[in-house]
Amino acid sequence: MRKRSKYRPKGVIMNPMAYLIEGMTPVARHDNFLIDLKIKNHMAMANLTQGKATREDMDTLIPMANFVEALYRMGFGRDYATEVSTGLDALHAVGKRGAPIGRFILRSEEMRALNTLMELHDAQMDVITVKDMERAFKIVDDEYKQRRMRPIVERNHDR
Repeated sequence: MRKRSKYRPKGVIMNPMAYLIEGMTPVARHDNFLIDLKIKNHMAMANLTQGKATREDMDTLIPMANFVEALYRMGFGRDYATEVSTGLDALHAVGKRGAPIGRFILRSEEMRALNTLMELHDAQMDVITVKDMERAFKIVDDEYKQRRMRPIVERNHDR
């Protein structure tokens, strides 16, 4: 029996110069994308602070926090180590507390930490390039694939 190869051909870039130039442009120059992203994140945060957050809101905030951490690792916001870890811990605590009952309620220190994390995310998005964004997505994707992310709800693997 022949072994199945895991070979997957790489994608072909049809216009390498346009790809290179696009990678060097700041994300802030893509106004529509950045505005939509900020609105989505801030609406989820507003729902969380008002006690109306749903699972969809949490599913918006968790990738935002993972992205902030990835950009922090890449060197964007190196001075904010405690704010990043505090914000991630706060989001984890809110998620862990609210997942079983379906209601996500913030405590005051968690609200401060998440607001700081949101401000850091907005500042990072104003200074990164498209290529930096791709690298950060790759970091988050690799962490997910290697199961290094901290789960909010422990899954039962006894089945």
